[in-house]
Amino acid sequence: MTVLITARSFAQENPAPLAMLEEAGCRVVRLADIHDLPSMIHEADGIIAGLEPYTKELLAKAARLKIISRYGIGCDAIDLAAAKEAGIAVAVTPGANSDSVADLAMALMLSAARHVPRMDAALRAGRQERPLGVEMWRKTLGVIGTGRIGKGVIRRASGFEMNVLCFDTYQDEEFARRHNARYVDLDTLYRNADFITIHSPLTAETRGMIGKRELSLMKKTAVIVNTARGGIIDEDALAAALAGGSPGAAALDATEKEPPYDSPLCSLPNCILTPHAGASTREASYAMGMMAARSLLDYLLTGKCENLAL
Repeated sequence: MTVLITARSFAQENPAPLAMLEEAGCRVVRLADIHDLPSMIHEADGIIAGLEPYTKELLAKAARLKIISRYGIGCDAIDLAAAKEAGIAVAVTPGANSDSVADLAMALMLSAARHVPRMDAALRAGRQERPLGVEMWRKTLGVIGTGRIGKGVIRRASGFEMNVLCFDTYQDEEFARRHNARYVDLDTLYRNADFITIHSPLTAETRGMIGKRELSLMKKTAVIVNTARGGIIDEDALAAALAGGSPGAAALDATEKEPPYDSPLCSLPNCILTPHAGASTREASYAMGMMAARSLLDYLLTGKCENLAL
């Protein structure tokens, strides 16, 4: 069985997931350049996949491919209809990086609220800046998406005694009651939250869901954080709003184009950009690696596995 590895950090810190594949007799090929995928995919029985796209055209070349095991949870880069038509299973790693992403969401909120990167950059350039920030203590937090990661952020926010407003199509009222949270409609969340954090998947319904109108509803000092997927926020509208001073700041770990080198957001001092690094911790990398490898092997050997998205 030939397994292609496209996820860059798979088994880099801890070799156990790679050893699992090799001990099962797999021929493992790690692609150093993702541009080699179209010419290699015909050899693959399974793929440990990163964030790269799997289009209908690419999948048509995958004559032997039985499973794409995502090193992560999002499937928006995979043409699921084409995969289903080709009989290719898609697996994900739910929960493996939840704590890692929730931690980063809190870090980005604090960093944006207190202008940490700006002060650090100023000192390194030989000057001091002390821009006025805002506190998180006992403020109102708006959480869009209350799955594993959103709930993790809400738990962490309890240490700041934050009042929590949340939105999700599927509401967990018992969890909300236990954590000083209540479900509201999106406009209410936008108008009242001091901090807004996004934890929704990218779908036809969520693409561009935060645009010019939604940004205009937010408080002048609001901080908006996205550690979910690029495309949920209209980034041109966000850049214009931030340049005008309202909302006050943004921090994005996920952008529509990654990396966002040519984005207007790069020039704004009240916007923090990180390179989709929410899962970049030792703990999350190991958990995702083991889960992705286990799912791939189970499916190749038995035709079934846990955590199938398709």
